[in-house]
Amino acid sequence: MKKIVFPIMLLAIAVAFYEQTANEKNVYVTVAAIAVFMFGMMQLSAKTPSKNQEKEEDAE
Repeated sequence: MKKIVFPIMLLAIAVAFYEQTANEKNVYVTVAAIAVFMFGMMQLSAKTPSKNQEKEEDAE
């Protein structure tokens, strides 16, 4: 999954930056690219354990 999400995120950011340099900026394309990037970040960070997880396990 990580191998698929990471290139899609890079492509979305590239599209967002390209759209910002265009003469006629399309807001919908930029918003869609940022939404795809944020969804990818959510998918990647979901596998990262919480800092509080160790404290909760020690309290038990």
